Amino acid sequence: MKKILGISAFYHDSAAAITIGGQIIAAAQEERFTRIKHTPDFPTHAIKYCLEEAGLEIDELDAVVFYDKPLLKFERLLQTYYAFAPKGLLSFLKAIPVWINEKMFLKKQIYNGLKEIGPYNKKKLRLLFSEHHLAHAASAFLPSAYEKSAILTIDGVGEWCTASIGIGEKGQIKILKEMEFPHSVGLLYSAFTYYIGFTVNSGEYKLMGLAPYGDPQADETHKFVKLIKKNLIDIKEDGSIWLDQSYFNYATGLRMVKEDKWEKLFGFKHREPEAKLEQKHCNLALAIQIVTEEIVIKMAKEAKRLTDANFLCMAGGVALNCVANGKLLRENVFDDIYIQPAAGDAGGALGAALAVSSMYFGEERLFDPERDQMRGAYLGPEFSEKEIQMMNRKVKSVHHYYENFADLTEFAATQLTQGNVVGWYQGKMEFGPRALGNRSILGDARNPEMQKKLNLKIKYREGFRPFAPSVLAEKCSDYFDLNTGSPYMLLVAPVKEERRKELPENYSQLPLWDKLYFTRSDIQSITHLDFSARVQTVHKETNPRYWDLITEFERQTGYGLVVNTSFNVRGEPIVCTPYDAYRCFMSTEMDYLVIGNFVYRKTDQPDWENKEKWTVQFKMD
Repeated sequence: MKKILGISAFYHDSAAAITIGGQIIAAAQEERFTRIKHTPDFPTHAIKYCLEEAGLEIDELDAVVFYDKPLLKFERLLQTYYAFAPKGLLSFLKAIPVWINEKMFLKKQIYNGLKEIGPYNKKKLRLLFSEHHLAHAASAFLPSAYEKSAILTIDGVGEWCTASIGIGEKGQIKILKEMEFPHSVGLLYSAFTYYIGFTVNSGEYKLMGLAPYGDPQADETHKFVKLIKKNLIDIKEDGSIWLDQSYFNYATGLRMVKEDKWEKLFGFKHREPEAKLEQKHCNLALAIQIVTEEIVIKMAKEAKRLTDANFLCMAGGVALNCVANGKLLRENVFDDIYIQPAAGDAGGALGAALAVSSMYFGEERLFDPERDQMRGAYLGPEFSEKEIQMMNRKVKSVHHYYENFADLTEFAATQLTQGNVVGWYQGKMEFGPRALGNRSILGDARNPEMQKKLNLKIKYREGFRPFAPSVLAEKCSDYFDLNTGSPYMLLVAPVKEERRKELPENYSQLPLWDKLYFTRSDIQSITHLDFSARVQTVHKETNPRYWDLITEFERQTGYGLVVNTSFNVRGEPIVCTPYDAYRCFMSTEMDYLVIGNFVYRKTDQPDWENKEKWTVQFKMD
């Protein structure tokens, strides 16, 4: 059984993963340990965790694999600058020294990084490099429950490739079609992320969340869609795109777009971060979301045409666009869709390791038609009661310990029914950008004030941001039009018609904030403006504790779902350790914290009024 360490690093979302005999043992993002969101640094802490979880030393590994081929990427960089010369000189002068001093000597960086973790025999170490989009494809298909499927990967850019269509069968993957830089759906979406005032490689999900505030009937929205298609992009029938580079600056510049041309095209300037959001920003967000969905659906139809497969696996950063995923599912192009929960670059570490196991060493792929191999994405560290008690002594916490977990769930569910916000920290940390019930902040979905409270008093973030429901898998169809599982919160589905409230005729013309706080359903706090919700189905076999809590909440209220948002504040990575959780609890207006079987009430804690003592400043994302 081959023991393989996968690594992603040096761009963003550094991570590590270990597989043994094709089985996923552990995976984690470096940001969770260093508390620097989207860190590109070598994943020293994540690798240490993975090795400890696997019980391995570096010398016991059969291979270490990096998720990218740096020389191919460097070739793309040089060819791009050559093609656009003399444009891009400043960017060239800034980028080339970094490449020459750091990225051209990536092997050396990896060797040195591993030295920090522990001694090893460099001559014995087998260091491999996977192609970026193959790593994405492997991360989606190889852990899936499909023996055969089409594979669609879409992101910003790997080495040259920006999107690929492939086919996976048993343990093998064949790439059938690729789209190349500078034409990229991910970079197109990131360009609009930048123009509407959010951070590239971080704020794309905000752009997606803003889109439903756009008015689909407005002339301005239709105009924006037409302007995008006429001037920026040519969409082919197979979903491939051509981008007019005269409007963009990402290939050789220091910014995403040429702002003067965009201002002339759309009629308004680039929005500065934190500036007031206006309806035109919402309408433009909706326009690019509509265009993105069209591209993704066309690519999926091409994947179906090329492979004639019944199922589709997806990865790459654009696969985190759960609105597009939900629309694609409802198109019924495939019988079902599987999306890697860590679809971005972090998941590349896992995909690279799995690809080496199956395609390099020829190990038999582990496969179960009933469930995937991701173990609910609960692949990160967990902490013992002894470690929690050590934290309790360190912070001098006041807490109650429940011997009986059923008593704890009854108490926690009761607090939720009373409008309280509960930090819920259990077991192994999730891998990927979503909190799935082990590092979560919970609230009552029925409470019409919950979205506002969570955004402004807990997360300290923009008030327009939507929240997701965690719903008992067996009760999902009572609330949402969704006929498949969504354990990783990667599908948006409509709220059932019978749960919706009637809206006034002028609803779409109302100001942004009036629309937000208008009651739309009996599960108001997870119902977005377009009556959609980003659904997580909770399954007893993968997360029994979370399932028990929601079941108890249903017993008390008749509703088998809760609001679930990630356990962090704006700009902070999701909490990793019990101390991270307690500090976040103390620096917000969260009411209760549950760590394992320990319960903490805010008003019982020492220094609870001195919130500043616990506050850590994070760079806004």
